[in-house]
Amino acid sequence: MDNAMNEPLRTSPFGAFEWMLSSRYLRARRKEGFISVIAGFSFLGIMLGVATLIIVMAVMNGFRKELLDKILGLNGHLLVQPLESPLTDWKDVAERINTVTGIRLAAPIIEGQALASSPFNAAGVLVRGIRSKDLNNITSIAKNIKQGTLDGFDEGQGVAIGRRLADQLSIRAGDSVTLVAPKGAVTPMGTTPRIKPYKVAAVFEIGMSEYDAAFVFMPMTEAQAYFNRAGDVTAIEVYTTNPDRIDEFRKTVTEAAGRPVFLVDWRQRNSTFFNALQVERNVMFLILTLIVLVAALNIVSGLIMLVKDKGSDIAILRTMGASQGSIMRIFLITGAAIGVVGTIVGFFVGLLICLNIESIRQFISWVTSTELFSPELYFLSKLPADVDAGETSAVVIMALTLSFLATLYPSWRAARLDPVEALRYE
Repeated sequence: MDNAMNEPLRTSPFGAFEWMLSSRYLRARRKEGFISVIAGFSFLGIMLGVATLIIVMAVMNGFRKELLDKILGLNGHLLVQPLESPLTDWKDVAERINTVTGIRLAAPIIEGQALASSPFNAAGVLVRGIRSKDLNNITSIAKNIKQGTLDGFDEGQGVAIGRRLADQLSIRAGDSVTLVAPKGAVTPMGTTPRIKPYKVAAVFEIGMSEYDAAFVFMPMTEAQAYFNRAGDVTAIEVYTTNPDRIDEFRKTVTEAAGRPVFLVDWRQRNSTFFNALQVERNVMFLILTLIVLVAALNIVSGLIMLVKDKGSDIAILRTMGASQGSIMRIFLITGAAIGVVGTIVGFFVGLLICLNIESIRQFISWVTSTELFSPELYFLSKLPADVDAGETSAVVIMALTLSFLATLYPSWRAARLDPVEALRYE
């Protein structure tokens, strides 16, 4: 009974006593101001690192998603080109492809380059001949008509042009644009350029500057006459319900074509572009992870200084009966608190900025009187951000893990401190 009375009272792991001491060490007094400054910088480093990682990953995802939507919204997921003979049976081939399950649209097209000019300016363009019913089924065009209309597109000699091209040429719906093609009529003096004016029937705005400044849509029959295509087409653009299943569609479309064809899918047409985006995204993730790592190392240095400063306190606690495990947990809680709070605050700051990133961009542009996100350079007319739950969770878990690992060595060092040695030099 006496032995039981003499035994020191043990506190439960992570009990109130350990939390109380940890909170005391986080609230540094005047003489420990430098340690408090290091803890503050560690907190800011973790917070900014997590927030920046979330924002950058969201913007990179937004770029990829928006560009993919814009590119695949205008260009088909699969391009069917003729082999051995011209595509004169394009109507039958397109109808057969349209019957394939999962195919949303098979649109025959004629493509050619031309020079678009007005009394005010000129620009190189890509002219695409297409049927009215197919153009109306391309929602990125049909749902984004800003001026004019696509009604009666097949009957007239009108063309549809992008908003940026219209601005560049200083024209609008109802005005005329002159198209100059390098290959026109063949004369004894050689091939002369074909020059013909067209009425602007409609002006569209997809939101991707490269397309809004370069595309001109022309009725199919008019394009055949303009580019000297005697009853054939350049290719058939195939739009699917799921671009990620393109390998499955390649086989079924080849069978449905019923003639020798060459297929090019959206991954092949845009491989350089999307591979560059992926590499840039991975490199940005690695670089920004270093911010979190540096902040975690700040936690290490701050805790080591705190342990050295609190040597006598640790010795007294040990002589009063505190176990090595208890001392280790006290400093573990102290360091982890900085990392956990910093990560949580960084997570909410990152989400808040992602949800309002376009408004923030516009505000900064207004304050600085500069264009921070030029559509000509970045292709898109607004700054996108798409927060991925999996990636965001990975960032948070990584920051918490680094913060926890950073506290292990200083906490172990505090627990291993010899009370006798610590008190001898006091």
